[in-house]
Amino acid sequence: MRSSRRCSRNGCPRQAVATLTYVYNESTAVVGPLAAFAEPHTYDLCEQHARSLTAPRGWDVVRHEGEFEPPPHTTDDLVALAEAVREAARPAPIRPAEPDVTDLDINPSTGRRGHLRVIPPRH
Repeated sequence: MRSSRRCSRNGCPRQAVATLTYVYNESTAVVGPLAAFAEPHTYDLCEQHARSLTAPRGWDVVRHEGEFEPPPHTTDDLVALAEAVREAARPAPIRPAEPDVTDLDINPSTGRRGHLRVIPPRH
């Protein structure tokens, strides 16, 4: 099984081979070999994006000098499980707005639909 980590750039479907880390207090962007684990404040990049990365004016880019190699094959079930959990933890896409309450199929005997409850008006 090959790692399922993909490039962090929007719309890029290629496999990640490098990791980008920003060192803010030194105004430096570091592009190195793919890290063993995806970290919250790093970005996985494909080879094309790792080689073409530019930094803002005044910042330095420190880039790995050698070849970027794809991650090795792994048969470790624990790694596959961790990647599946990370994938499941990603936010779900935004769904369209819920229909109006009058359109819902509400149980008339309890006034409930799922976890919502209809409270009748007081007269």
